[in-house]
Amino acid sequence: MTADVSGTPAQQIAAGYAVEGQALELGAVVVDGVVDPTAQVRIPLATVNRHGLVAGATGTGKTKSLQVIAEQLSAAGVPVLMADVKGDLSGLSRPGAANDKTTQRASDTGDQWTPTAFPVEFLSLGTEGIGVPVRATITSFGPILLSKVLGLNATQESTLGLIFHWADQKGLSLLDLKDLRAVIQYLTSDEGKPELKALGAVSPTTAGVILRALVNLEAEGADTFFGEPELEPKDLMRLDAQGRGVITLLELGAQAARPVMFSTFLMWVLADLFTTLPEVGDVDKPKLVFFFDEAHLLFNDASKAFLEQVEQTVKLIRSKGVGVFFCTQLPTDVPNNVLSQLGARIQHALRAFTPDDQKALTKTVRTYPKTEVYDLESALTSLGIGEAIVTVLSEKGAPTPVAWTRMRAPRSLMDTIGPEAISAAAKASPLQAEYGQTIDRESAYERLNARIAEPDPAATPVPANTGFGGASTTATVKTAPVEPGVVEEVLKSSAFKSFLRSAATVAGREITRSILGTGRRRR
Repeated sequence: MTADVSGTPAQQIAAGYAVEGQALELGAVVVDGVVDPTAQVRIPLATVNRHGLVAGATGTGKTKSLQVIAEQLSAAGVPVLMADVKGDLSGLSRPGAANDKTTQRASDTGDQWTPTAFPVEFLSLGTEGIGVPVRATITSFGPILLSKVLGLNATQESTLGLIFHWADQKGLSLLDLKDLRAVIQYLTSDEGKPELKALGAVSPTTAGVILRALVNLEAEGADTFFGEPELEPKDLMRLDAQGRGVITLLELGAQAARPVMFSTFLMWVLADLFTTLPEVGDVDKPKLVFFFDEAHLLFNDASKAFLEQVEQTVKLIRSKGVGVFFCTQLPTDVPNNVLSQLGARIQHALRAFTPDDQKALTKTVRTYPKTEVYDLESALTSLGIGEAIVTVLSEKGAPTPVAWTRMRAPRSLMDTIGPEAISAAAKASPLQAEYGQTIDRESAYERLNARIAEPDPAATPVPANTGFGGASTTATVKTAPVEPGVVEEVLKSSAFKSFLRSAATVAGREITRSILGTGRRRR
């Protein structure tokens, strides 16, 4: 697909968006208020794993742009995971309704518009939402992400990491909130104080602060989210019978009281994918595309360690064939080190009512390539609804010319389908059989309670798992410190330290933690 480099400024801009392979069609170029339907703006599908940013003030059309991109990714056979905070994206599952506005927009953008429904899976964080419930275990979530959710400072985050390490060493599975609560209560009890002291740099006061934060989190409904069965990444990377990528929409459910749980959970999924997916290098199309809505929640009040790990994950995940799009009101909501890695920019209108708004506007202008066609500062405050200033990476990896773009209209329904329809779709989902029922197997809570109840703590028969989820047998467990196993010794090497937090040494089970401190029990 080529474009004529001669002719009008709109055609000259469009020449920079010519592609040889597949592409996502965004819309048409606008110059001096006139749209040219033959001057097409697009993102090469092969560069979508170079990540992107969709930004703009409320009501400027960000959600519809997300819808347009998700539709085309699905049609190209690319699965999508989207955070649907407000329920606005559920219309992806129904064909759109033709009207004068869609007809005019199709004419403006050169789009052969056809109403189309797409395959959608509805998930909810925890068991109190209307979608298929999804969960993560405390062990898998890890200390860094959990600290972000709990709002802990750097010292408290380090303490939580030591508590996780102690639980790993003792083979105490941290599956839900009551498990972690039981571990902290034990370590701060008279019986556990020697263990707490042996950890070093862990004060009972700090442990108490963490315990209170856990109780508050539990009161806000997070007890329905942490647990099993845990979400498996493979269930986010499915195709339908026609080969279209399944669009997974994730709603808050009972976690609305703590929306940071939402973005942090998405970060957990991303970190989990990083540890499980193979390296694929450059690919014709991504394996999966993430959309982080309300991205500012991920970065607000984040610790230095958290920000560094997010930056590293975003930088490296592209080699696994995963694309990440951050969605927020202001580009300044995203740290510079992360922003610099986002190849595609779709910037809807910005408002400049205050000095801070003006400062953000000036910073945004500086992130775009220079253009002689537009006064960007003026353009960014003059964009109409459904228009955006766009630049992406070409197939050769170079930034494309800045394009004032009239975005295409979604082909699916631009409205919510309602909670009853979402609930019915979730109940009919094939994932319901896998995730519909909560599992509560023996873990730290049960083992510590049994230990406290034992008359002879030195040596008492207690159930011990033969493996992950395996049958229990009777074994004699002593309370002396567990000697480190071979796996743990290997993990102490400098080559593994930055990637692997700890390893359990009990009965053939291992815990490995990713660069975000997240981990899974291996089967």
